[in-house]
Amino acid sequence: MLDHGAHIVHKFGKIERFLNMDGKYLTILFLFTISFEIYAQWRPDQIEIIRDQWGVPHIYAPTDAQVSYGLAWAHAEDDFETIQSTLLAAKSMLGRHLGKDGAVVDYVVRLLRAKEIVEENLSKVSPKFLKLVKGYLAGMNAYAAEHPKEVFVKKAFPITVQDVFQAYVLQLALMDGADGVIADLFNGNIDHSALVGIGSNALAFSRNKTNSDHVMLAINAHQPLEGPASWYEAHLVSDEGWNIMGGLFPGGPVVFHGTNEYLGWAHTVNHPDKIDLFQLEIDSENENRYRIDDHWYDLEETRIPLYLKTIFGLKIRVKKSTFYSKYGPVIKNDKGTFAFKMSVFDEIRAIEQWYNMNKAQNLSQFKKALSKVAIPSFNIIYADKYDSIFYISNGRLPLRNPNFDWKKIVPGNTELTLSTEYHNLVDLPQLTNPNAGYLFNMNNSPFNATDSVDNLSFHDFDSTMGYRLHENNRSIRFMTLIDQYEEVNWQDFLKIKHDVTLPDSLQYNINVNLLFTMDPKIAGLAAETVRILQKWNRRSELIDVGPAHFNEFYTHLMGKKKIIDVALVQPVEMIESLHYAHNYLLENFGKIDVTLGEYQFLVRGDKALPMRGLGDVLAAMYSRPYKEGKVKGVAGESYIMLVRYPSTGLPIIETVHSYGASNRPGSPHFNDQMEMFVEQKRKSMTLDIDVVRQNAKNIYHPK
Repeated sequence: MLDHGAHIVHKFGKIERFLNMDGKYLTILFLFTISFEIYAQWRPDQIEIIRDQWGVPHIYAPTDAQVSYGLAWAHAEDDFETIQSTLLAAKSMLGRHLGKDGAVVDYVVRLLRAKEIVEENLSKVSPKFLKLVKGYLAGMNAYAAEHPKEVFVKKAFPITVQDVFQAYVLQLALMDGADGVIADLFNGNIDHSALVGIGSNALAFSRNKTNSDHVMLAINAHQPLEGPASWYEAHLVSDEGWNIMGGLFPGGPVVFHGTNEYLGWAHTVNHPDKIDLFQLEIDSENENRYRIDDHWYDLEETRIPLYLKTIFGLKIRVKKSTFYSKYGPVIKNDKGTFAFKMSVFDEIRAIEQWYNMNKAQNLSQFKKALSKVAIPSFNIIYADKYDSIFYISNGRLPLRNPNFDWKKIVPGNTELTLSTEYHNLVDLPQLTNPNAGYLFNMNNSPFNATDSVDNLSFHDFDSTMGYRLHENNRSIRFMTLIDQYEEVNWQDFLKIKHDVTLPDSLQYNINVNLLFTMDPKIAGLAAETVRILQKWNRRSELIDVGPAHFNEFYTHLMGKKKIIDVALVQPVEMIESLHYAHNYLLENFGKIDVTLGEYQFLVRGDKALPMRGLGDVLAAMYSRPYKEGKVKGVAGESYIMLVRYPSTGLPIIETVHSYGASNRPGSPHFNDQMEMFVEQKRKSMTLDIDVVRQNAKNIYHPK
């Protein structure tokens, strides 16, 4: 019997005998030939998409590149909308879909010179990984061709290798804060600092701490619940040794954090100095000339077309200029001409490094994967079946001249600030197998990652790296909890992971600790709200009265003050925000003693479930207005993976997603994990593909 590919070839012979070989039929034949070539190269009939009872895709194929093809297809089935938005942005075509807001993103892509960055660096990407990317693109393009009505902008497809690497450049730049810096510079804010915002948690406990056969790892990044930086769960298996499960973002061809048979890792956002800002010296007679030492250079100006979709469906074309210098992209404002530089401007192999981390089988191989230092930032907490735990505050950080204060804007008129080399992996803060038997990071200082006797010293590292020494509510609370345990069993581990209590002394951006000792009478009509907050046990369970009051109070104060790491705010400065919170609850709930379960919800579609948590507790949740005075979670706890590594056999994996495996409202998996999520339950998962097949709800091939 002929296989599918041979069957197509056989059909070509029959077609050729009946066709007049003019241009029209040659075009048809060409399209058939291309289809055959795609089929012959990727063999979709060899790729299995295995959906479990929760709709999670477990993808098997003989090669890694074929698995990536299947991942693209499966992810498009679940969230083609978000993936397209990411890819349209990379192609500077988001304005054609979203109008003005999209055009702003298109402008940023051109300002960053994502196209030029990829063109200059694509040759550094290994052939093996390039093939994997091509497999992903083939799967995505095949899905778009099969579902043309779902395509937002017809000219966006097919997606090319150039396009997808531009997407990676954009995403990594945004993760490292490019959007904030660009917005600040356009608005004339040249203060080189930032709020310590939402973050993530990661824990690794060795057998020394668990006193069991299990090494324990908590993978717990706090991300937006929806959008281009929201988690998608997948399991990737090939005959080339790829067997990993974990989370990735829309457009990602590999797992970004998760576990394979041997090891796993978690990411949290870290805070070294990732972006350098320069003030250029401009020629007083020519605003597009700048000086470096004794030489004058012209800013490179590019006029770029931007397309805006209007409310009537029309597309308007406008032109804007971008400027570029030897220091990087340039922005002009009323305070001068400024440039900025990020490591993603000259290194595009971050996704390839994640792929190598996916394939590592022990700590030595994992560190070898990290040695490329292509991922621009992120803490990494690692654990494996061999009882190794490891922490590194990873970053692609420039070798900077110590004679300048890199926390501020530095002169852009001397080669002394033109850094072109980067620190090696060995230069970065890292710990392997501390005596205490545990490692943690909650976006806090890399010099507080385990017991104090094992911690690193800030003074042993290059100060121009700019690592912050701050702690936050989550790290302070974790240290309080871990001090209670000589050993940590599984139930203890879960208790720590799901803790929702703030520390006694709050560590928010605005220091409001005097709120809890002030005389309530100072607040006048809001005195009762002050009394409630002063009685509050700092916990954010559903039954607690106090979290709603604090959230409304602090959110209002933050919007009004916008202060970073300030000293104690005096009671009189809090009065307006206390009145706001008091009145808000009265007006919307008709009472003051509002519980968190009445106030905060996890919402998707027509399902709304009361939800615990508060900003910057360990099981964090950040909320925005929903309806009738209620709020809904928008970021924080999202995709959770908890892993136990026995010395023999596969890891024991439990996961949960805040919503479900699909972003399509009509799917049964659009919100089917919500109950588990709010109840702190998880589903059991396995890396054994045979067991997955036996229990599968659906097995099929992409097209």
